[in-house]
Parts: sequence; C-alpha cells; structure tokens
Amino acid sequence: MRPSGRNLSEMRPISIETGILRHAEGSCLIRCGGTEVLCSATIEDRCPPFLKGSGQGWVTAEYGMLPRATNSRNKREAALGKQSGRTQEIQRLIGRALRAGVDRRALGERQIVIDCDVIQADGGTRCASVTGGWVALRLAMNKLMKAGLITSDPMLDHVAAVSCGIYAGQAVLDLDYPEDSEAGTDGNFVMTGSGRLIEVQMSAEGAAFSRGEMNQLMDLAEAGVAQLVAAQKAAVA
Repeated sequence: MRPSGRNLSEMRPISIETGILRHAEGSCLIRCGGTEVLCSATIEDRCPPFLKGSGQGWVTAEYGMLPRATNSRNKREAALGKQSGRTQEIQRLIGRALRAGVDRRALGERQIVIDCDVIQADGGTRCASVTGGWVALRLAMNKLMKAGLITSDPMLDHVAAVSCGIYAGQAVLDLDYPEDSEAGTDGNFVMTGSGRLIEVQMSAEGAAFSRGEMNQLMDLAEAGVAQLVAAQKAAVA
C-alpha cells in the first residue's frame, strides 16, 4: 500500500492554471498533488554571445524554492551567496528539456528565460517545473506569433516529466515525498508528447535494480507523461 493510498500506476491530481503573473509573457501555476510550482516565461530580444549571428535563439531556465516550501525552513540561496549544486543541476535539466521541444532557428536570435519557483514541495519538483515550464513557454511563443515577430511556430512537441521508482519492492508512478525519501530506486523521465525520450535520470538508493524493473518504470512513465500532456493541452487550449 502506498502512503497516499494510490494505486501503483496512479498519478496525483494534476492542475495547471495559466495567466498567474500580469507582466510575464507566459505563466502558470502547476499543482501535482502537494507540489506547487509557479512557472513564468520572459522574452528577451537578445541571445547568448555564442549564438550571435547564428540565426538561432535560446531557451534557458532558473529554479528555486521558497524558504518554507518544505517542512523546515531553507535559507535563501541569495543570502548564502551561491546556488547549491542541486539547484544548478535542476535548472540545467529544465533548460535542456525545454530546448529539445523547440526549433531554435524558428525562434530567431532571442532568448526565453523560464523561471520555476517552488511554492510547496512534496516530491517531483523538477518534473513539475519541466511540465509547467513548457506551458509558460508555449504561451510566450503564442505572444510572439500573435505580434508577428516570428513567422512559424517554434514549438516542435510537448515536453513533460514524471518521476517513478521502486517503493517497498514495487514499481510506482509519480512519487510523493514519503515515497521519494524511502524509494530503493528513484527515476525522473523527461519525454515528448509523441513518446520520445529527452532525458532519464535513474539511481539505486538501496539495492541495485534490474533491467526488467527499469522497463516497468519506463512503461509507467509513458502513461504518466501522456496524462501530463493532456493537462498541458487543456491548459493552453
């Protein structure tokens, strides 16, 4: 039995509310069970120096947690004077994931920054950030097209992410914090709407996992991402 009472292949309730921030070119609040992430997209009329003159744009991301997103207060990284390794790793993952779903030449020489701020954490914050970040990015692209600043849609496919793991000896979908903290194997799966893989992060926290268990987690992830893509479609319809 999972701590939440969910079935092994059952996602937490998903909701995506758009238009949260007045000034951002795209924004949403994504809720995956008890995890809530505010995602926003900012369009900048410049690209990184290494892309100057290439005709290609860039999508990057920043990630952070509010001090009381967890059950005890975390110090603000700005006050500490540096980002943690975890924060840097997660925001790089978000940027890589979202770039995989964008035709950067169609975007032109501009940059879109996706900010993901965790309001409440209950496991899967990086996955929720990727999924909600795509929605914010989609809304920003819509604004560019509506303004006539780009002539073709740069968005190639949906991009979403979900966690899976081996908990109490069984493969389970969409880990919440009690499961994530006790899982023998933990994995994050980033996929496109058409089911292609962008990134897989898997590690054995206890006993090593088998190829068969990995395949079980892949199957669960495909089903979970399909549900997340359906939520994305409903949010931007």
